[in-house]
Amino acid sequence: MTTNIDDAAERLLGAYADGTPCEPVRDLIATADDAYAVQDLLTERWLGEGRRLAGRKIGLTSRAVQRQIGVGTPDFGMLFADMAVPDGDEIPAGAVLQPRAEAEVALVLDRDLTHERHTVADVIRAAAFALPAIEVVGSRVRDWDITLADTVADNASSGMYALGSRPVPLKDVDLRLCGMVMERRGEQVSTGNGAACLGHPLNAALWLADTLVRVGRPLRAGDTVLTGALGPVVPAAPGDVFEARIDGLGDVRVAFGRAESSEEES
Repeated sequence: MTTNIDDAAERLLGAYADGTPCEPVRDLIATADDAYAVQDLLTERWLGEGRRLAGRKIGLTSRAVQRQIGVGTPDFGMLFADMAVPDGDEIPAGAVLQPRAEAEVALVLDRDLTHERHTVADVIRAAAFALPAIEVVGSRVRDWDITLADTVADNASSGMYALGSRPVPLKDVDLRLCGMVMERRGEQVSTGNGAACLGHPLNAALWLADTLVRVGRPLRAGDTVLTGALGPVVPAAPGDVFEARIDGLGDVRVAFGRAESSEEES
């Protein structure tokens, strides 16, 4: 016998498979717990297919977005190794449905975070270094018509991500005050700073570390953590090139491929 959780997972998997966004899944699930159960079902299926878990992403770190969706906390999703794009590389057309780009601070860990309750000091000691990142979020739900249940079930609207290549120890950068500028094809489209991410990217990482211990998937050494957007999220189209610069961390760049038919016509 199938359950609503199974049905929601199959609806989202169908969108992944055929590249066509589906209807929202909130008609099948209503609570955050149910939505995370869907996400967990998808995660186990992907792990069983051989994908490797490489870290986590934090979403809904903006207070304005939280108010828009009607929640008071962030959410999280899984990062798999095949979602990572080398700095400056191109994301193939159609690889992410309804893509949007956002600039973030990424932390790479060299210690496990397994305490029931962590401190900021625990997070600082666990972080080997920080990197600039561009996360390309996407939604399998038609027209981004999402509630909290929809985005959580859809792996927190994860897509792909690119990391900068110059690691920076936390002692060498003030993540709260670091300014961010993101350009699309040379035009400034998003600005912000570390304080836009729950007041400090480390606050977001602390929330994630505690939450993941409670759900039985603690952060481990080697994990990458995308801590949340530093400024407005920007829609991405085929042919776009995004570059983000974060004070103290450097820059990172990602491009979006054009559809084959467009290339042939040109």
